[in-house]
Amino acid sequence: MISLQVWFSNVPHTRLVEDKKGQNWIKRVKDKLKFPGGGTQFIHGVDPYLNKIVQMVPDIAFGRHTRVTLDVGCGVASFGAYLLSRNVITMSIAPKDVHENQIQFSLERGVPAMVAAFATHRLLYPSQAFDLIHCSRCRINWTRDDGILLLEANRMLRAGGYFVWAAEQVYKHEKNLNEQWKEMVDLTDRLCWKLVKEEGCLAIWRKPINDSCYVSRDPGAQPSLCDPDDDPDNVWYVGLKACITRLPENGNGANVPMWPARLQNPPDRLQTIQMDAYISRNEHFKAESNYWNDIIGGYVRAFRWKKMKLRNVMDMRAGFGGFAAALIGQQIDCWVMNVVPVSGPNTLPVIYDRGLIGVTHDWCEPFNTYPRTYDFLHAAGLFSIEKKRCNISIIMLEMDRILRPGGHVYIRDTVSVIGEVQEIGKTMGWHTMLRDTSEGPYSSWKILTCDKYLLHA
Repeated sequence: MISLQVWFSNVPHTRLVEDKKGQNWIKRVKDKLKFPGGGTQFIHGVDPYLNKIVQMVPDIAFGRHTRVTLDVGCGVASFGAYLLSRNVITMSIAPKDVHENQIQFSLERGVPAMVAAFATHRLLYPSQAFDLIHCSRCRINWTRDDGILLLEANRMLRAGGYFVWAAEQVYKHEKNLNEQWKEMVDLTDRLCWKLVKEEGCLAIWRKPINDSCYVSRDPGAQPSLCDPDDDPDNVWYVGLKACITRLPENGNGANVPMWPARLQNPPDRLQTIQMDAYISRNEHFKAESNYWNDIIGGYVRAFRWKKMKLRNVMDMRAGFGGFAAALIGQQIDCWVMNVVPVSGPNTLPVIYDRGLIGVTHDWCEPFNTYPRTYDFLHAAGLFSIEKKRCNISIIMLEMDRILRPGGHVYIRDTVSVIGEVQEIGKTMGWHTMLRDTSEGPYSSWKILTCDKYLLHA
């Protein structure tokens, strides 16, 4: 379960408490910070707000049709926190601003969150990643610069997905707000989004399921479609593009089963992944799933994982998300940030199609999160790959930065690498233990289990 309170000493910031004291976002009570579930938009609480969204558009069906969402300008991530109990996982994003470390608050609560902003580059998520994108007074001018920011949201929104906008412009009580509303309606019309429902403070649009609307527009209509050779899943240091991302003619990305069936079904986009393999992608997918089911089952039995206090977990080389899927199968109460390194195949679309979340990253650079925000880090074969590109010590130090005191690290890798990694871990003050792997395709690998002490000696 997500935490409704955290220790103040872990996130000792009061600016948000003071600035939002009348909106019930966050309160300080003695030595704890408490999150009542209120906010600018959630005056009656988050659950009634979520119920209203479903009442307006029943097809949203949280936990079935809608499994993966993006909350833009998330505050302390109450939207995503309350969706967890509805079998919906939310990527909550916000920049660092004057209110101090809202993402740090979110992660401290055990809610998925990342530091990110709509600015000049694509966000680090693939095309058609999110079943629903939510913006509640997120202070983004979606129509500026020919709508380039909404075009980025359109890139990440799944075909047939929903965009939920809660903002003053929807009220339209004042002249300037009315003009902003008209600009938004004009832009969404040109994006072929359908305004499904508008009620009170909320407006909900639906993205088309294919490109038929785009190609039927008048010649020269703006925004134009992106070039056919544009890869919408190429996001690492790629600038925003003022064009409409094309939808695959074969329906890839749109044809995903309801949750939870989508977790185990090989998605259509699996066949588009560029990778060197001697077996088919479907066989690779199945083999990875079986492998991690066996491994996680062993972890649960041998290391008593169900007694470990895990909430924020990161798989640093996620593949198709088999590690995260196996944790769900074992009913481990945690969420997993699946990281797909830029040095390998871009499997992130498959991860999202399965109903999981993740991000593209280069482990030669820092990860966009605050210090001490993850309880558990898992790295399988990561160092064998990345040692060709950057110093292993740099990756290990970054792991130490984002790992919570008392947290755990499991590293599975070759014998030639694991010894070097263990020495670095000892130097950083981790308690390390080397173990053999079980029989299987990686039986020559070793497992290094590491614990970060609560206090340095």
